[in-house]
Amino acid sequence: MSNIKFITAEEAVKVIKSGDHIHLSSVASAPQCLIKAMCERGRAGELKDVRIHHLHTEGPAPYSEAEFEGVFQLDSFFVGGNVRKTTQAGYADYIPIFLSETQKLYRSGVLPCDVAMIQVSEPDAHGYVSLGTSVDATLAAVEKAKTVIAVVNKYVPRAFGDAMIPSSMIDLFVKDDQPLEEAHFTAPNEIETAIGKNCAELIEDGACLQMGIGAIPNAVLAQLGGHKHLGIHTEMFADGVLPLVESGVIDGQNKAVDKGKMVSTFLMGSQKVYDFIDNNPMVLMMDVGYTNDPFIIAQQPKMTAINSALQIDLTGQICADSLGTKFYSGVGGQIDFIYGASRAEGGKAIIAMPSVTNKGISKIANTLTPGAGVVTTRNHIHWFVTEYGAVNLYGRSMQERARLLISVAHPDHREELERAAFERYGSHHHYIKGCMDKK
Repeated sequence: MSNIKFITAEEAVKVIKSGDHIHLSSVASAPQCLIKAMCERGRAGELKDVRIHHLHTEGPAPYSEAEFEGVFQLDSFFVGGNVRKTTQAGYADYIPIFLSETQKLYRSGVLPCDVAMIQVSEPDAHGYVSLGTSVDATLAAVEKAKTVIAVVNKYVPRAFGDAMIPSSMIDLFVKDDQPLEEAHFTAPNEIETAIGKNCAELIEDGACLQMGIGAIPNAVLAQLGGHKHLGIHTEMFADGVLPLVESGVIDGQNKAVDKGKMVSTFLMGSQKVYDFIDNNPMVLMMDVGYTNDPFIIAQQPKMTAINSALQIDLTGQICADSLGTKFYSGVGGQIDFIYGASRAEGGKAIIAMPSVTNKGISKIANTLTPGAGVVTTRNHIHWFVTEYGAVNLYGRSMQERARLLISVAHPDHREELERAAFERYGSHHHYIKGCMDKK
């Protein structure tokens, strides 16, 4: 590391000019010391109209706050919890984009990138550093940026795959050893465990898995201890996979592409996950244009994708990014994987969610809340799972879909949904007959 000249975060962010587009590396890799120094410049009145782009980040995101109106404008590719309020209030904004194409925004020049602010591992003997826990669209930003500022942090794991880049790609180096942001997930509750069991029953030995984030994926993974030869090709993973790797359930032996390897583009978990990928040749951290390419996903036999959602209507339209007109998250990789898994040989595309909200409102609705965004269309949907069971909507007519969805709705809401479906389709005798048969 002797040939690297380190400067302070304050010096590094002096390259930012008014009107610049800035990319921040995501999730646990958000470069906090650079964010802080950039915001100090903003407070001092030195910058205006700076555009900031990133996927989901962990930790504070002060640049999105009201105090920086006119100074920083966040146009994120995904609305994370730390910018949800400011985005809903209109101080920050959101660019709807398939996760697979976030890198394309930079590579195609649709979005300029003036400064990429990233976090990397310490250089190795060959002068290579690793992007560690987040490759996603950051590699594309590094390739295209006029200036790359990297925080060299001993806590960033040395991950392989596309994460490895020569330090010659970096212009300015800052040293800051602060532990990465961790994400801890609570143990699954009764409903999540039931959903986990219903999903696990659909997963075959030799399947290749993709799972989203949070309690349901962990609940599914907790049920897979008896499975054999599972593989991982996903956009992200967390702590839930570790026991399955240790016990040999996940070995990637059935994968057609990247056999024996676990492939991901970012991670979100505890220190255990970061330690697990450090110097681990079993894990490849890859460009999001690779991990989320539906046509690569489709090459994995028995590709099984499990994603969550906020609401589904009786025709099978899935809202996953907004609550009515308010943006709650983003498109993410849901369509990339649903489409990819549904094209794979023996593949399964699964949407899993609780039947009701915390307030007891049915998530299965006759029609989506006005303003809700359709992420997964009614023609993309296959399997749908709640704590009450699993139904396959693929190749089913509208009336059959309504009947199947009502069968996995919360019992308290079934009658009301039946009534709504009856009003929709009631003049057709076979809908009525179907309901009668079921009773």
